[in-house]
Amino acid sequence: MSRPPRVVLDTNLVLSSLVFTNGRLAALRHAWQGGHCVPLVSKATTAELIRVLAYPKFKLNDEEQQELLADYLPWCAIVHIPNPPPVTPECRDPFDQPFLQLAVAGKADYLVSGDQDLLSLADRFDCPIVAAENFLKTLDR
Repeated sequence: MSRPPRVVLDTNLVLSSLVFTNGRLAALRHAWQGGHCVPLVSKATTAELIRVLAYPKFKLNDEEQQELLADYLPWCAIVHIPNPPPVTPECRDPFDQPFLQLAVAGKADYLVSGDQDLLSLADRFDCPIVAAENFLKTLDR
């Protein structure tokens, strides 16, 4: 691939990459910040990330939340989801539907997720749905 892959990253992966800077998903953060992939975002997926960063369990104040968003959003490409949204397979978790729609509308090369509800759709979705570890292996090639 001559250009960096366009990827949809589920919220949990983005959150883990941002909050746990030395965790197992730190390589994912380095990948987008190093220009090795281009994360795609929509209004819905960005709103979910903002909502989740505010969860009390993360104990992040407003400034810390803004700092984490600044470590992600500048590297992202914004995709406008048409109305009606693109047709996608029905997901068991309706909160995952925006990620499928983003993958289609944004012409993603990969949807990267650790969510079993999304991973279970891999054989019924045109865009490859892969775990983070498998996606990172594709960047090493």
